[in-house]
Amino acid sequence: MHPAPSLVVFTTAAGAGYGLLFLLGIAAPFELLPTERWFGVAALGLALGLISVGLAVSTYHLGHPERAWRAMSQWRSSWLSREGVAALATYAVAAPFALGWVIWQDTSGIWTVSALLSAVGAALTIACTGMIYAYLKPIRQWHNPWVPALFGAFGLATGSMCLAVLVALFNIGAAWPAWLAMSTLVLAWGLKLGYWRAMSRAVPTSTAETATGLGHLGRVQTLETPHTEDNYLLREMGYRIARKHARTLRYLALFLGLGLPLALMALGSVGLFAAAVAAGLGVVIARWLFFAEAKHTVGLYYGRHGG
Repeated sequence: MHPAPSLVVFTTAAGAGYGLLFLLGIAAPFELLPTERWFGVAALGLALGLISVGLAVSTYHLGHPERAWRAMSQWRSSWLSREGVAALATYAVAAPFALGWVIWQDTSGIWTVSALLSAVGAALTIACTGMIYAYLKPIRQWHNPWVPALFGAFGLATGSMCLAVLVALFNIGAAWPAWLAMSTLVLAWGLKLGYWRAMSRAVPTSTAETATGLGHLGRVQTLETPHTEDNYLLREMGYRIARKHARTLRYLALFLGLGLPLALMALGSVGLFAAAVAAGLGVVIARWLFFAEAKHTVGLYYGRHGG
């Protein structure tokens, strides 16, 4: 599939924002984080800012961005629509959470309810994002249980990195965000390695024989493609990346997303910001590969190998 920059930015930035909001909604009510006003402004501002930027950028992938609101009307059958509804609901419950923290410097009592609902909304929105891709049967690399787990794990890992940086900048003295960031990074990239391994070993579910229904006659070969020049289907669903280039990018993503951040975080708070930047770049590369390596079954009609 064509790795549109808008989708890469959206899924990465919004994932980090929802991951951070989830952690804030869980940690703040139980006094794991201070209720100091400016820390709340920075933490919630970063979380909601990343979410808003991601959602805004995602509309550029639509043919008519001004009609994006109509997508939410199909929530009964569309995971994209459910994602939109969940995103708006999360804004609604996060507003009182931010109000209590920033204005009254309080996250207890009634504010605890809005904080926990914010965490639930963030988790549901990330789950819906993952299911948008996992529900697409024509793409084997997406239609599997690994995908929703990966979206959730990377959202939590990048959100944890953001929280660890904020805690260090405000000199709060809590060590658990950094440990959580390291643990979730290992978890996320462990899942990613398992996903890559599973996809490389899986047998294509669709072939030219199954696509045409002529498999009982023997091997099917393409004599002539449906089009003599490039078209929309080939641009959007026929994107190809060389195997050796994909392997190189996997190594680079793993180094930037896991190896380098862990090494930098071992230096203490001084290396946290650089670790967060490296981790973000690693996730961006991995997310780009997530789209670039996906093969749509429509490619079979153009002589491409099965997905």
